[in-house]
Amino acid sequence: MIEVREDWCKGCNICIDRCPVGALEQSDKLNKRGVRPPVLKKVNECNYCRLCELLCPDMAITVIPEEKKEDERKSLLRPVGGRK
Repeated sequence: MIEVREDWCKGCNICIDRCPVGALEQSDKLNKRGVRPPVLKKVNECNYCRLCELLCPDMAITVIPEEKKEDERKSLLRPVGGRK
């Protein structure tokens, strides 16, 4: 998940221009400064690289990686017994 503090954004578009997978675009609405802050595209391939967060001069972006679901975790343990 990418959290954008819309009112902190000055509209420099560094995050949009530098995103390696093109996951961000300008919002349809204006913030208090009269600029269009970034938003995640509805269909995106964000890999949570945090480049947008690191490059934002206003610290308006926070990247929060999604946690993996319990079902997706693979167990490294093997069942005991049954094999000789």
